[in-house]
Amino acid sequence: MPRYEIARITAVTSQREGLQRVDTTRGRAYVLTQLTGPVGAGDDVVLNTTAVELGLGTGGWHIVHWNLANAAGWSAPGGGHVMKLRYTSLQSDTGVAEERDDYASPLDLDGRPVVAIGLHSQLAAVAVAFADTTAGRPKRLVYVMTDGGALPVALSDLVADLRDRDLLAATVTAGHAFGGDHEAVNVTSALDVAVACAHADAIVVGTGPGVVGTGTTHGHSPLEVAQLIDATAASNGRPIVALRVSDADARDRHRGVSHHSLTALARATTRATVAIPADDAAGDLGDVGQHDVVPVPVPDVAALLDDAGLRVTTMGRGPADEPRFFRYAAAAGALAAALTRT
Repeated sequence: MPRYEIARITAVTSQREGLQRVDTTRGRAYVLTQLTGPVGAGDDVVLNTTAVELGLGTGGWHIVHWNLANAAGWSAPGGGHVMKLRYTSLQSDTGVAEERDDYASPLDLDGRPVVAIGLHSQLAAVAVAFADTTAGRPKRLVYVMTDGGALPVALSDLVADLRDRDLLAATVTAGHAFGGDHEAVNVTSALDVAVACAHADAIVVGTGPGVVGTGTTHGHSPLEVAQLIDATAASNGRPIVALRVSDADARDRHRGVSHHSLTALARATTRATVAIPADDAAGDLGDVGQHDVVPVPVPDVAALLDDAGLRVTTMGRGPADEPRFFRYAAAAGALAAALTRT
């Protein structure tokens, strides 16, 4: 059950569109300003303290549920009639691109490459490799964030950094994920929106921060990669899978190619392309089933991240600790770039 406490804001430590990070008398917290409005030092607020009580990692912050300074009420203009976080006390009329009068759904993705990721940290390697491979012929890479992890895109420091560096052209938030440049009802429609509204040349789709995993065969959010493959193929896109690979994870199920990737590939009913670094083609991939394995020349992803001023980790480990994790994700980005039309 959730736990709530009242605390006072002592300082606003950082802020950007949709998000404030604050210090409170009960510890650090963040504010999703799209849902509750902004806060200021001295405001008394209601905190959801559940994640901290459970000792969670990515989610281990208090969350401002309500600002008591707004006792008389607070509102912000919505984007339409479609609600996200439906039937909760935080449901919000975000609206969606699909309900706009000027929205024209494309017939299909027309062969555009779509990279499916199972971990949010793969996004950076996909993006820098895509940009490096398309250098000299600028192409628009659009991120579709699913609701498999964190729901607010504003919470992703990685997305904010990639947007600041023009490594992502736009974002689309699908399902109950919210706060993107464009909102969409579901993933299949979000792929349409990425083309129709964000003018994507290529798409990367997957969970936001905070992957969910239980140690069971199917109890993890990266299983959605199977549905992402099938949705892309059904819309006449080119599904590409960024494998999750680890040489440093202490858990056997994630050593080498993670069971998350292999299980999702086994559950997909349509064929995808599995990108691997060309110089690692002899590595043990495990059983990728019906899918096509394509070796790809991979740029120096650690150098690209460093040159862009991006510090990215997966489970606390960076490119020096997990080189193959980042290189396999970069292979998918490089392949997507190679498949974009000139």
